[in-house]
Parts: sequence; structure tokens; C-alpha cells
Amino acid sequence: MTINWFKYASPASFYFLAGRMIPYFSVATIIFLIAGLYIAFFSAPTDFQQGEAYRIIFIHVPAAWMSMFLYVIMAFWAGVGLAFNTRLSSMVASAIAPTGAMFAFLALWTGAWWGKPMWGTWWVWDARLTSELILFFLYIGFMSLQAAIDDPRRADKAGAVIALVGVVNVPIIYFSVQWWNTLHQGASVSLVQSPKMATAMLSGMLIMSLAAWMYAIVMVLIRSRLIILERERHTAWVSELKEGVLE
Repeated sequence: MTINWFKYASPASFYFLAGRMIPYFSVATIIFLIAGLYIAFFSAPTDFQQGEAYRIIFIHVPAAWMSMFLYVIMAFWAGVGLAFNTRLSSMVASAIAPTGAMFAFLALWTGAWWGKPMWGTWWVWDARLTSELILFFLYIGFMSLQAAIDDPRRADKAGAVIALVGVVNVPIIYFSVQWWNTLHQGASVSLVQSPKMATAMLSGMLIMSLAAWMYAIVMVLIRSRLIILERERHTAWVSELKEGVLE
């Protein structure tokens, strides 16, 4: 049996698909979150240099990763919407932005809590910290610009321009510790090198990252459905949904 995935490019079809997917990803979020937090606070050993304070990385690192990954995904869908004038692509990009901004803020906030005992200060104008702050402002700028324009199609196009231009900041964040002499420590996980942390620490961080991914998917699906209902409110299928004809 062949599934025609292109039919889900329709906002109406995607609305119902998203509704069926949300419960599964919600359960996965809870499972990964409980497992990750248990490893982070009960199984992972104490770091011999940073003590117990290092445990904030189990939230900080997944949040930082997600803030970058979600921005790239947001820019991709915004670019698809701009290039091919596809409504759903732009809606998904708009749905991603708040969650991406939340993760960027969480990365900055937890980084500050880690920096105080390690560096003796809440904030330094370090290359990685500053570029992550710029990423947060890019998310805010994307959402603010879209909110300031009444016409959704014009708002989508304007937001796509900001999103695509801002992509250049993502590799700057990632490679900042290699390109400049920064206070921020280098990557503990690399695709080309062996992990620089204990197995329990690494597994806990990766499981928390999966929890963050599942959570992001749930929130994007929920917001996508809300945006679809708002923009398609004058269509026949939404009217039937309100009347209980569709489920």
C-alpha cells in the first residue's frame, strides 16, 4: 500500500495528521524526560572539577542544541514557503519560532547559572554567549515582524527573509569556541572524536536531548494546528469542524 504523503501538504490534511501524532510524541516526551532526569541527578557521577554544578549541562546543552537546530528547520520551512508559495510551510515556520526562542532563552539562562560558580560572573561578552544572544533576538525579530504585518502572506515573506539571513549565525555559534579564544568550554560531544565525558553523563545528556526533541515536536504540532485554524477559519472544512461534522 502506497501512502501519498503529498496530500499532507494541505493545511486541512496536516491538521488531522498532527492531531493523531501529538499523543504519541507527548508520551515519548514524558518517558525520555523521566529517564534523562533520573540519570542526570541520580546515576551520573559528580564531576571531579566542577562538582555538582556541572549537572546543569543536562538542561543547558540540549536547550542550546535545540535552539540552533530549530532555527535551521524554521529557516528551511520559511524558505520553502517563500520559494514555492506553500501556505503550510510558512505556518510550520511560524509554529517553530516560539519554541526555538524558548530554548534559546533557556540556554542563556542556564548558562548564566553555570557561569556564576565557574567564572564568578553571570555574564561575559564571550563569542558563544553573544552569538547565542543574537540567535534569541533573531527569533524575537522573526515573531515581532510577523505580528506587525496584518497580511499573513506578506508577514510570511518578510519573516522568511529574516530567518534565511539569520542562518549564518548558527555556524558562528557552533564554531565560535574554535575560531576565537573564548571562556566557554569546547564541545564535549563530537562526531569525529571520542566523547570527553563519562558514559552515564553522555547517555543522560543524549536522552535529555531526545526529550527536548519530542517536546519541540509536540509544541510545533499544537501551534501548527492553532495557526491553521486561525488562517483557515473562513473555509468550509473549519466550519464543519466547528459544527462537529469532522473529527
